[in-house]
Amino acid sequence: MKDNKRPPLILSASKLGVSTKRINSKALIILNALHDADYEAYLVGGCVRDLLLNVEPKDFDIATNAHPEQIKAVLPSTRIIGRRFRLAHVHFGREYYEVATFRAPHDNSDRGQVGQDGRILHDNVYGTIEEDAVRRDFAINALFYNVHTDEILDFTGGMEDLEKRQLRMIGDPVARYREDPVRMLRAMRFSAKLGLNIETDSESPIRELAPLLENIAPARLFDEALKMFHSGQAGSVLELLREYRLFHSLFPATEEALQADESGHFLALINDALVNTDNRINDGMSVTPAFLFAVMLWLPMKQLEASYREQSFPDPQAMQHAANDVLSDQVRFTAVPRRFSNVTREIWLLQSRFNQKNCRRARLFVDNRRFRAAFDFLCLRSIAEEDVALQADAAWWEEFQKATEERQVDMCKAIPHVKKKRRRNKRRKNNGPAQ
Repeated sequence: MKDNKRPPLILSASKLGVSTKRINSKALIILNALHDADYEAYLVGGCVRDLLLNVEPKDFDIATNAHPEQIKAVLPSTRIIGRRFRLAHVHFGREYYEVATFRAPHDNSDRGQVGQDGRILHDNVYGTIEEDAVRRDFAINALFYNVHTDEILDFTGGMEDLEKRQLRMIGDPVARYREDPVRMLRAMRFSAKLGLNIETDSESPIRELAPLLENIAPARLFDEALKMFHSGQAGSVLELLREYRLFHSLFPATEEALQADESGHFLALINDALVNTDNRINDGMSVTPAFLFAVMLWLPMKQLEASYREQSFPDPQAMQHAANDVLSDQVRFTAVPRRFSNVTREIWLLQSRFNQKNCRRARLFVDNRRFRAAFDFLCLRSIAEEDVALQADAAWWEEFQKATEERQVDMCKAIPHVKKKRRRNKRRKNNGPAQ
């Protein structure tokens, strides 16, 4: 990448409505400590962008000319992490703040190297603030805020882009996406979250380069998926991901199921779930990745479950096998940690228990720690699938949770109970289909 030699645009932060009163106190401690030790230290990236857009920043990242070891000498609670990209995490108890040393353009030395496909292999070449600015992804994320001089420094035209409400890649977009394909996902997230248009040159190569995401570590794609779908604008994110052919690299089974679903019920389920997720996040409520994956993989799991049933597997086993297979396949694309995939599996398996309205079992079910997530999933299914029976089940369980014990007994007695004949498999018991 060519270095940008033009002088920065320097603006008064206070005249732009940016004040240190809006900055996290611990981030200020770090900035002041580095400044007192005669190092340069700036707030940089998304927090500066959000302050200028009058959005509450989620993170406060700091850039400095101090090297990681020097940061640790000034702030002893620092932990140095990473190999490809060394960073300093300054800890305050369980909380930490990221401090990065200014980076220079990549070269082919031992410290910095770009592979044949254009991806960055090593990235510990330190440089100046000017060099660091032109290495960042989008111009609106390359703004620096010096709290000690009340100055916003713009080296790449980020302020102009904010005024135009556009997202523009710094440098040659094709080369920058090849360096790190995840930048294409970041473009979708920022566009949806901030309501920005993607500048033409930055937008045009994305569809062609989308397959590059297949080379990204599944663990990293999982993190990026959560950032996108837990951004508070998940519905818009999904539309953009599908429009630019990026969704398939994250959820291939989901995309294939969506393409094949002529009823539109699966897309309706996903959209309703994403609206629900956005509402919870925007209201400050908690969300779990397990629910997101339960929704995204529901139809692929049900299709595979039907296949197992055709092989004469009993219902509980058919779903169990299908759930295991679908989740095992998904981790090859987004590495879902077991603590979430196990909950996803429970949400699915508990759906059958909504048919069991025996009073004792119903009360035990309501006390199940996964009941609420499973019930929310049932409610979404009942609406999206336009299933009258599911809607009746959802209404029954909604009332049952609020009813007195006497009313619960009456509700259960009103349910017609059909005795099912036990079918014995002479060849094989409880272990799958007869041979």
